[in-house]
Amino acid sequence: MNITTFEAGGLRVVCAPGATDVVYAGITVDAGTRDEKDTESGIAHFVEHMSFKGTARRKSMQVLNRMENVGADLNAFTTKEDTTYYSVFLREHLARAIDLLLDITFHSTFPQTEMDKEVEVVCDEIESYNDSQSELIYDDFEALLFPEHPLGRSILGNADRLHEFRTADLQAFTSRLYLPQNAVMFVMGNVRPEEVRRLVERGCATYPCVAVGEERVARKAPDIIGGKTAGKAEPTVMNKGVHQAHVVLGSRAYPVTHPLYMAAALMNNILGGPGLNSRFSISLRERRGLVYTVESTLTAYTDTGAWTTYFGCDPADVRRCLRLVGTELRHLIERPLTAHQLSAAKRQMKGQLGVSYDNFENVAIAMGKRYLHHGLTTTPEELLAKIDAVTAEELQQAAAELLAPEAIKTLIYMP
Repeated sequence: MNITTFEAGGLRVVCAPGATDVVYAGITVDAGTRDEKDTESGIAHFVEHMSFKGTARRKSMQVLNRMENVGADLNAFTTKEDTTYYSVFLREHLARAIDLLLDITFHSTFPQTEMDKEVEVVCDEIESYNDSQSELIYDDFEALLFPEHPLGRSILGNADRLHEFRTADLQAFTSRLYLPQNAVMFVMGNVRPEEVRRLVERGCATYPCVAVGEERVARKAPDIIGGKTAGKAEPTVMNKGVHQAHVVLGSRAYPVTHPLYMAAALMNNILGGPGLNSRFSISLRERRGLVYTVESTLTAYTDTGAWTTYFGCDPADVRRCLRLVGTELRHLIERPLTAHQLSAAKRQMKGQLGVSYDNFENVAIAMGKRYLHHGLTTTPEELLAKIDAVTAEELQQAAAELLAPEAIKTLIYMP
C-alpha cells in the first residue's frame, strides 16, 4: 500500500489508494476525554454530538442532509484520546465531503437551543449504556485501573453536569483543541492526493481555522505499567441488579511505540482473541461450558495502555473461572512458547489482520489515528513483518510484566 502524506492549510493529510470508487474520508482530532478539565467531564463527547447541529455556514438540517442526500454516510465517535468525524461516499462527491468535514470540525457554533435538545439525546445514551452491564463494567474497571486520572473518566460523562454546559463552554473546549495543527485528515479511495490537497487548501483558505482562547494543557502521563501491589490484589466486588456475574480483570499495558507492544498483542490474541481456539475460550467454554463469552482486549494509548479480559458466568462459577484464567496466565509467564506454537500463533494473527483489511472503513480510520498520534504510516506489510519479528522470549517478557498477579486488578459485578 502506497501511503502519501502532506500538509495543506495547516492540516496534516494522509492518503491511501482504494480498490473501488467508494471513498473513506475523515478528520481525527487530538481531543478526547483525557483532555477535559475536571469541570468538563463529558464535554468531548458532547462536542462530537453538537458538531452536527450547525456551523457558521450551515444549519443543523443542512449538515445532516449534505451527505445523506447523495447516499453517503456521515458519522463520528469519541474516545479517551481523540474524536473522529468521517464519511463514506462515492468518489464523485469528494469535494462535497471534504468541505463538510472541514466545516463541522472547525466551524461548529453550538447553538444553545440545539444543545438543550441534544443533551437529552446524550442522557438517553448514558441510560442505555447503564443498562448494558457488560459494557458499563469496562468504565468502572478503567476507573479502578487509572484512579484519579483522566483515563479513568467515563467518555459519556454525567447527566447533571451535561445539563450545565453552555455554548461558551463548548467553544472554550474547541478553541484550545480543535485546531488544524492538532488534527489529521485521512482519505482512502480511488482519488489522487493532488486533488485532495487542492480541496483542503481551498477549504482552509476560504474559511480559515483560527486559534482563539487558551492553549491546551499537557496531558498527565500515567506510568506505562503501574498500580502494582505487594502481592495478589483482592477482587473489587460491586453488587448490581444482574442475573449473571460479570467479571473484568487486567493491567496497565504498553503504548503502540513500546518495543514489546507487538509481543503483547500476540500474547493477547493467544489468550482471548477472536479465535474460537483462544486459550480462554477452550478452557472456560469448550472444555467446561462455564461461559458464553470470554474475550481479552489490548488497548493502546499514546503513553500507556490497558490489557483486559471479560467474561460473564453463573455467580457460583466466578471463583472457578478466575482460577482457570489464572492458570492460563501463569502458563504464559512460566512456559515459553515452542517454535511450533509461536509459528501457529503468528500465522493466525497474520490471517486475522489480512481479513481485517477488508473492512476499509476501519482501516482508513486506523490510518488517520496512527498518523495523528505517532506520525506513523505503517503499511500492512510492515505490520506483518513486526508480527514475524516477535520472539518467544519477548512474548514471555511481556507476559511476565503484564500478567503477574501483583499487576492484575479484578472487578466483579455480582447480583
